[in-house]
Amino acid sequence: MIRTPLRPLARILAARAKGENPDNIEKENLRQRHAEIQGKSRQRSEGRLLVLGAFFICAYAMIGLRMGMMATSEPTEPVASASGSAIAAQRADIVDREGRILATNFDTYSLYAHPQQLIDAEASATALAQIFPDLDHARILKDFTGKRKFVWIKKKISPEQKQAVHDIGDPGLLFGPREMRLYPNGSLAAHVLGGASFGKEDVDAAEVIGVAGVERQFDSYLRDPANGAEPLELSLDLTVQAAAERVLYGGMRLMNAKGATSILMDVHTGEVISVVSLPDFDPNERPRPPVSGDPSDSPLFNRSVQGVYELGSTFKIFTAAQAMDLGLVNASTIVDIRGPLRWGRFSIRDFHNYGNSLSVERIIIKSSNIGTARLAQQIGAERQRDFLSRLGMLEATPFEISEASGGRPLLPPNWSELSAMTISYGHGLSTSPMHLAAGYSAIANGGHYVSPTILKQNGPQLGPRVLSEESAAASRRMLRQVVTEGTASFGEVAGYQVGGKTGTADKPKPSGGYYDNKVIATFASMFPAHDPKYVLIVTLDEPSIIAYGEERRTAGWTAVPVAAEMIGRIAPLLGLRPQVEPVSVTDITLTSN
Repeated sequence: MIRTPLRPLARILAARAKGENPDNIEKENLRQRHAEIQGKSRQRSEGRLLVLGAFFICAYAMIGLRMGMMATSEPTEPVASASGSAIAAQRADIVDREGRILATNFDTYSLYAHPQQLIDAEASATALAQIFPDLDHARILKDFTGKRKFVWIKKKISPEQKQAVHDIGDPGLLFGPREMRLYPNGSLAAHVLGGASFGKEDVDAAEVIGVAGVERQFDSYLRDPANGAEPLELSLDLTVQAAAERVLYGGMRLMNAKGATSILMDVHTGEVISVVSLPDFDPNERPRPPVSGDPSDSPLFNRSVQGVYELGSTFKIFTAAQAMDLGLVNASTIVDIRGPLRWGRFSIRDFHNYGNSLSVERIIIKSSNIGTARLAQQIGAERQRDFLSRLGMLEATPFEISEASGGRPLLPPNWSELSAMTISYGHGLSTSPMHLAAGYSAIANGGHYVSPTILKQNGPQLGPRVLSEESAAASRRMLRQVVTEGTASFGEVAGYQVGGKTGTADKPKPSGGYYDNKVIATFASMFPAHDPKYVLIVTLDEPSIIAYGEERRTAGWTAVPVAAEMIGRIAPLLGLRPQVEPVSVTDITLTSN
């Protein structure tokens, strides 16, 4: 920068020569210098004001844009964010064999409070107690007025409840998004589905975990995000399940039973098409497990797999089938049934006097304990145990729900000849109805063990052979005659040719021994008997009715009519058309003129 002197010598000398005052030159130069400085300052100030104006214009534009966005968007509560692993959401659906939803996910909200941000803690506590009657008003008020900084109020609330809480208007009451498990069919198939609850959680989300049934058994699959679009497909048929539950509930009430269970199983694939246990519950509001008393009194108790009972005379067909398979007898072999049959201090008697002898076929039709025990003596304890083991009767059933592993059969401590005799007619060995369904399926499908499954299969899943085709066919003919001539006469369903066996067993006391007036009544059936497709097991706990002026508890009077009604309802749903029963042509003689 070049500075011009205030008193330039050339101008001073010229001014003196002309007689002018040199000081005027200095004043003029000083004025010009001040004018230049003022001009530069004004330009600098104007630039700064321009920049500041542009900043305010941009700021007001951003504020206006944000206000517009907030005015047109859905109001949400601010949530705090924290580092860490995110909770996986979107648990996979569960569907029946036709793809109908059994369990899915539902978006809802949780309700919590920051007590220090509450404007009126007492009014908020009172309003919340009115919205949620199950809340303890005194406890909530204590939490709101104490030293706590965070209070859970409800882990899940409905949209209506959320709006009611929002109307309270207190900024200390906050909502968090929440995913919950929804069972749209209520109590339908409750014991199969089991239920779900919350595991790891925060105010933003919660991890849904299975606590029972298939929800727990397949928890890792359902929680895997990679399977979110691949639902778990069960073997259940929703319409058949609904019909079976309705019929069984009505039968349980009519027969005055305290509980009941039914199992419908495909004899070739092992698929369980329907399984019912009553009383039941709503998995959307799963009750708490009992801490005292008899576990079987709880609606959470699954009688189909956890109910381990002596199933009575339903076991007799296994004894007859094994004896025929070993070549010891055939259907026409005569067996001495004179009684009582004594073994030490124990006596085996029949329910009625059937005479001195019966054929093997008539032993099953009449349900003779003595006759069956005689067959067991020929079989022997070791071979009987091996046969029942191959039928899966000595281990927990492999049915894929978490409760099934707890239904282990109760075996005799010493499998003696006496044990073999009592087990032959269904006493001394306790199993679940699911075990019985698998055993009868082996007879129905021609002699192959088939494992019961809750998962949909693509075709027959026949296991190892446990009976010859001939022995299985002879056993099926006997079971058919039990319905047409024997103790299950109430089980006939026109057009569906039911075959089956009744079983009535005294109910054991918790302290030992048996009740005199309490029984477990079971009807194990298959249909159509000439070409079985399905096995149906119906078990009633403590049934009792008055018929023809007498109190009746046996399966023929209680479980059989319920099973017949169920078959009549569900067979058309399974696609089975009523048909005329084929007859044997062995008695027809061809002649010619």
